[in-house]
Amino acid sequence: MKHTVTLNADLPVGTISRHLYGHFAEHLGRCIYEGIWVGEDSPIPNTQGIRNDVLEALRQLSIPVLRWPGGCFADEYHWKDGVGPRESRKRMVNTHWGGVVENNHFGTHEFFTLCELLGTEPYICGNVGSGAVQEMQEWVEYMTFDGESPMANWRRENGRDKPWRLKYFGVGNENWGCGGNMRPEYYADEYRRYQTYVRNYGENRIYKIAGGPNVDDYKWTEVLMKEAGRHMDGLSLHYYTLPGGWDSKRPAIGFDEDEWFETMRKALDMDELITRHSAVMDRYDPDKRVGLIVDEWGTWFQVELGTNPGFLYQQNSLRDALVAALHFHVFHRHCDRVHMANIAQTVNVLQAMVLTEGSKMLLTPTYHVFEMFKVHQDAAALSLHTETETYRSGDQSMPQVSVSASKRENGLIHISLCNVHPGSEATVSLRLRGLAGTPAVSGRILTHADMNAHNTFERPDTLQPQAYDGYSDVSRDGLSVTLPPMSVAVLELRD
Repeated sequence: MKHTVTLNADLPVGTISRHLYGHFAEHLGRCIYEGIWVGEDSPIPNTQGIRNDVLEALRQLSIPVLRWPGGCFADEYHWKDGVGPRESRKRMVNTHWGGVVENNHFGTHEFFTLCELLGTEPYICGNVGSGAVQEMQEWVEYMTFDGESPMANWRRENGRDKPWRLKYFGVGNENWGCGGNMRPEYYADEYRRYQTYVRNYGENRIYKIAGGPNVDDYKWTEVLMKEAGRHMDGLSLHYYTLPGGWDSKRPAIGFDEDEWFETMRKALDMDELITRHSAVMDRYDPDKRVGLIVDEWGTWFQVELGTNPGFLYQQNSLRDALVAALHFHVFHRHCDRVHMANIAQTVNVLQAMVLTEGSKMLLTPTYHVFEMFKVHQDAAALSLHTETETYRSGDQSMPQVSVSASKRENGLIHISLCNVHPGSEATVSLRLRGLAGTPAVSGRILTHADMNAHNTFERPDTLQPQAYDGYSDVSRDGLSVTLPPMSVAVLELRD
């Protein structure tokens, strides 16, 4: 099959915010406890209680922003229980996720330590569902105030003299559901009230994020933008790629081509969701001041057999890698409105980067896509036009090839390409415009002959990026690229 892509290397159309490659770590299953936090006395090597192997793996991704503590957990989390001497912290039941008892050893100070060790920006989600306005106000004061106050003094007593820098703060989470089952009109009023007390102290400036819609609830977006748009900097959106549906989830491993197709198609639905929510936002915010914050996205499959169903632990295959790449291409196309995206979740939960089992750790195919695509962070999105054959199943179809391109300040051009077809390679005619000469080309690819291919603790390197040379006829005007079935590739062009 022939596919044609025309790339205008001298025509930037926006900036791909690095925050589109954000992460989300919730108190859910083994994400925080065991996955990230093992405690300072653990036999697993750690730095201030944070396991070193996971820390080093995540550093390689250049994670720009990390959302915490939830998720649904955020709206039952009371931050004061998670500060002070660990042996004195109040234990709690995580009622949303597995009914387990948590000891609150990972709290505000530990989260900021994690962010500092990763070199990432913190994104705190506050409690609207079961928390008081005063509780939220005092948390912001505790974290960011440098003067004399009860909260700032308490922070100093707990070992932190200077305040932290905090830019991103979410005022509630999924308040249409686990965050209070509110109507949009009610939440809009609650948001206006709570955000009033999310204050800027000193030079710290907070980017306030309102709890946005669930999937295609365009009315929620309409009400929030109309009634509270001027009080927010961002509006969240949650959408999961869920083959089968909520009541009939499919397995993460052992699927067939029908389920492969359904998963790819549902991943591409993100484009329509962003387009339509953006159209609503444009009516009230034509200058696009308010960012769309896709702070929960990714695959959601059946949990692995023998695991706690409330822990949402699932395997991660080549299929997940393609889903991640398709999402990034969608986010790139909408970089004028989408300011941030946070995959769910970083470790051991849903579409994770890293899986752990005791002292063992593996990197998932999704991890490798994040690592390959980090070259797009803060680069200029380039104009391109794609003509592609379709991949069909029954009476449904989708583009077989997906492409995105960006240019860094040093002139390097990166082109990411996906072939979603499980049985046909794709030969892409890549036409180049605006180059001074014939570029030097190099590439990497993630692919496998088995759509169910995944990494295990016994075979952790089944899927990992390889050097790629499936291109030919390179000239100033273009090149030909051959993509194997089920592949994600990134090309680098040096002009």
